[in-house]
Amino acid sequence: MIVLGIETSCDDSSAAVVKDGREILSNVVATQIDYHRMYNGVVPEIASRLHTEWILPVVNEALETAGVGVGDIDAVAVTSRPGLVGSLLVGLSFAKAFAYGAGIPFLGVNHIKAHLYAAHLENDIEYPYIGLLVSGGHTIICRVNNFDDIEIMGTTIDDAVGEAFDKVSKFYDFGYPGGVAIDELAKGGDDSAYKFPGPNLHKGDHRYDVSYSGLKNAAINQTHQFQVKENPTPADLAASFQRVAVGILLKRLRKAVDDTGLKRIVVGGGVAANSRIRAELATWKDTQIIFPSLKLCTDNGAMIAGLGGKYLERGDYSEYDLNAKPRVSSFRRKYPISKQG
Repeated sequence: MIVLGIETSCDDSSAAVVKDGREILSNVVATQIDYHRMYNGVVPEIASRLHTEWILPVVNEALETAGVGVGDIDAVAVTSRPGLVGSLLVGLSFAKAFAYGAGIPFLGVNHIKAHLYAAHLENDIEYPYIGLLVSGGHTIICRVNNFDDIEIMGTTIDDAVGEAFDKVSKFYDFGYPGGVAIDELAKGGDDSAYKFPGPNLHKGDHRYDVSYSGLKNAAINQTHQFQVKENPTPADLAASFQRVAVGILLKRLRKAVDDTGLKRIVVGGGVAANSRIRAELATWKDTQIIFPSLKLCTDNGAMIAGLGGKYLERGDYSEYDLNAKPRVSSFRRKYPISKQG
């Protein structure tokens, strides 16, 4: 069973060929970073136009690298949500046309579920486990019962963790992408130079939720209030910010592990490449921590094709009236409040 996966949810054009939901035959990613760098953020119109130009050559390269032709593909999987609508529509329209022309099924895939599946491409992982999805647009702590059965435990009530990194980096002109820039700069800094505050979310239904707007504001507008070192450097600020940002996340994650008794954590998303997150989780000796390789943390077609293969194996497919959706509405939140649609 060979699936072509297409990912165009944001600013990377990617296509991959995956066999039997696990074996990556190719994974081509064309990044748009240089086109958005001058804006310190993704410009949706630029992103969608570049996807339109790049999608065909990226798919052709993926097929050629995998050594397969159109006739060898059993299905096409494509990101249909969430993401930038214009970008999503490019990939979704191409996938529909490819599948229709080849006479094969196409499958719309949830981008977030695909990120949580990415580690399965390289590891044998048993369900259930605690999933940690950290990216520029999403921060989610969840219980993963199966590849498409996810119960939300906690999420951000404002900025996602990656978004906070990007905004702080943009303000101080640390570089773009912001998460990568701060992670690299922080390696040469003193993480105790600033005592930035964490959020107070101990009451009500926020046991596993996180918040980054306060930390972001403190790091941008109130540094003088939290400075404890004389003449701190930009690297000190980056290191201090990163320490608190990661600490907020892992404090909630530890609560999820302790409360559920699940001793396996699978991490996914672009911020899963962060060196401090990886280093601190490596000290959790009582818990199995599974990361995807760095190339599978960022947006990629392999995770889409892999998850699509699981749907195909189950006999699922999508109808041609499937539309792109910028937001996620297909998860249920079970902890710590009652189920929601």
